Amino acid sequence: MKLTPRESIPSADTIKNIIFDFGGVICNIDPKRTEDKFRELGLAKFDSSYSAPTGESIFSIFEAGRITPQQFRDAVKKYLPDGVNDEGVDEAWNAMLLDIPAERIRLLEEVRKNYRIFLLSNSNEIHYHEYLEKFREKFGYDDFDDLFEKAYFSFRLKMQKPNREIFDYVVKNHQLEPGETLFIDDSIQHIEGARKALLNAYHLKPGEEITGLFH
Repeated sequence: MKLTPRESIPSADTIKNIIFDFGGVICNIDPKRTEDKFRELGLAKFDSSYSAPTGESIFSIFEAGRITPQQFRDAVKKYLPDGVNDEGVDEAWNAMLLDIPAERIRLLEEVRKNYRIFLLSNSNEIHYHEYLEKFREKFGYDDFDDLFEKAYFSFRLKMQKPNREIFDYVVKNHQLEPGETLFIDDSIQHIEGARKALLNAYHLKPGEEITGLFH
């Protein structure tokens, strides 16, 4: 299965490596579900204004792997009524994670026959364990590394998209040629970060499927 040339995607013969985002590209997500769940728990407004002592967003530093899951839970519970336990926080936090459509996984299984494929996700440890369990149960893989040549997650790397360093790390680690590498993401700021790292990058628009990028 080969790439279909279009704007931002060179000819199939040019691209040899493809780096995929996870949430919004492979796994369906709906952040509003998490907002609603936290509102039910008593959080009046759920956004990035909740800060750590450094003044940074709790969510961002958790995604960067700079605090543990328990530290994240404890930080969020400060804004919640007494009586909300860790399980309640996890349930609300994971509510945004929806399904991983089988057709996308089957597509990746075909695509990897013609390209070196990688996963690069801004994610956190609580979400990771939730969707890994679903991935194992539904598709029979032990780990994402069994589907991709390598799966990278921000909380492990201590780096995040759209910073150029995370793209440079993947390129250097696998000796990829940036001009032969395509990055696919649904967030335009991540696309811009990839382009700063000299990668080809395709912005997956709302409602657009990765299955439509190949033939």
